[in-house]
Amino acid sequence: MVSVGAKGTAATAGTAARVRRVGVVGLGLIGGSLALRLVARGFDVVAWNHTPRPYGSAERAGVRCAASLADLVAAAPDVIVLCNPLRAMPEILRALAALAEDGALDESVTLTDVGSVKGMVRDQVKAAGLADRYVGAHPMAGNEKSGWDAADPALYDDALWAVTVDEGTSYRRFLDVAELITAGVGDRMIVLDDGTHDRAAALISHMPHVVATALANELTESDDRNVAVALSAGCWRDMTRVALTDPDRTRAMVEEDAANVEALLRSMADRLVAVADLLRGEREQAAESRDADAHTPQAMLDFFADADPFRAYKAAQPGHLAAGDHPRVTVMVSADGWRGELLASARRGEHIVRIDAERTFTALVRSAL
Repeated sequence: MVSVGAKGTAATAGTAARVRRVGVVGLGLIGGSLALRLVARGFDVVAWNHTPRPYGSAERAGVRCAASLADLVAAAPDVIVLCNPLRAMPEILRALAALAEDGALDESVTLTDVGSVKGMVRDQVKAAGLADRYVGAHPMAGNEKSGWDAADPALYDDALWAVTVDEGTSYRRFLDVAELITAGVGDRMIVLDDGTHDRAAALISHMPHVVATALANELTESDDRNVAVALSAGCWRDMTRVALTDPDRTRAMVEEDAANVEALLRSMADRLVAVADLLRGEREQAAESRDADAHTPQAMLDFFADADPFRAYKAAQPGHLAAGDHPRVTVMVSADGWRGELLASARRGEHIVRIDAERTFTALVRSAL
């Protein structure tokens, strides 16, 4: 396996390089960091941004910048990665569809994206008539910053990508994206269906952004806010970091996965109300009882104990190990069942890091809860 920082296209054992030139649409935090990462690793990168403001800096860094989306397509990339805001996706897909219809976008070019919601994007890709060349992707990389000025190739250090497929996904297209992630970016990947991805992303990202923002709102509206912020330390910092994200970006992300986020927020609200009710009950019981050793209700004990499996999972993580030190397994897939087989691999906590042959992969055993 080629290390994360190494150059070159050959991190695929036993197979010829499929991806040499990459088109990047959008040079914000995610797209800009991806472009810089690929250039640093020896790939030819051509990018188009809706405004040329980043072009001078990007070109000095080795990114070839296109004056238009048509010019990016004319550069004949092997894969085009759509890193534009999701609100712009329908317009860009329509433009690509028109270029495909005119013959400018070659049939061999694979499309992928980095959006945090996959089901909606796939529906838009299908509506544009581009489903046969599309494979979804979502890098679990980012921070509270935004824009080209925040772009950093190290953003992708040891990142995990979710690659999403459906029953119509071409295996050849899937391999293009798998090579881009493993050999190109030097990262890990798992394979999911859109629904599994969107539910999981809502749980570990979209809903927590709302909760973090609610915490920040609670602080700003408190009469004790200045005292509280002076006392704040690691707990508050860790709980509210993502509340520092550009609010328009967070709002868009949450609205794009609205159904899943709504369900989780209602579940979270029920949990919090239940704890509040228990605390009120304890106070009332204490006021009525003279027993200083009154027992904590079992429901309160259960609330805090129910997270023990997660605590055990975190405690068991070999955080001191480098990526190459984790146990490795070989994952082999069949011609017809590869989608389900790779989803099963993801559920076992296996993260693919290399394509060994047409239907054989090396995976690291990284996590299982």
